[in-house]
Amino acid sequence: MLTIGDKFPSFDLKAVVSSDPKMAFTQLSDKSDAGKWKVVFFWPKDFTFVCPTEIAAFGKLKGAFKERDTVVYGVSTDSEFVHLAWRQSHADLKTLPFPMLADLKRDLATQLGILDRSEGVCLRATFIVDPEGIIRFVSVNDLSVGRNPQEVLRVLDALQTDELCPCNWQKGEEVLKAA
Repeated sequence: MLTIGDKFPSFDLKAVVSSDPKMAFTQLSDKSDAGKWKVVFFWPKDFTFVCPTEIAAFGKLKGAFKERDTVVYGVSTDSEFVHLAWRQSHADLKTLPFPMLADLKRDLATQLGILDRSEGVCLRATFIVDPEGIIRFVSVNDLSVGRNPQEVLRVLDALQTDELCPCNWQKGEEVLKAA
């Protein structure tokens, strides 16, 4: 699995950005949103139970990520058409404020090393990528356990200080000073 300090892989994927079929699809790549921080998170399958709780929770933090000049990309190995159908049918996803990328060929997930060996779907992996495309944070959960988007935001805040941040540090608190 790729980890801290590694370059986030190149990708060029179809994405769903709206519930309206006329405006739903776009193409996104590693060059999209150049110069911004990125949170790229993966979920196992559309139309499941834990996944929409996490996806909606990331969506609710849209303003907080935007304030930090950070874009959010959600990714699974489902097709763009499955993503669209899920957005249209699930109340919490209809107005999702970030793209859902379709890694149908599993290229990005394979490059990152986050495919579950027995199920062949993405683990619940989260990457924070800096403006130069370097991975600065990785977290991976088992298929059955949802993640905490608030913690991802907290870590992003800490990374953006470029300082020493103690355990449970929150934005606005004092950072540590090296002796």
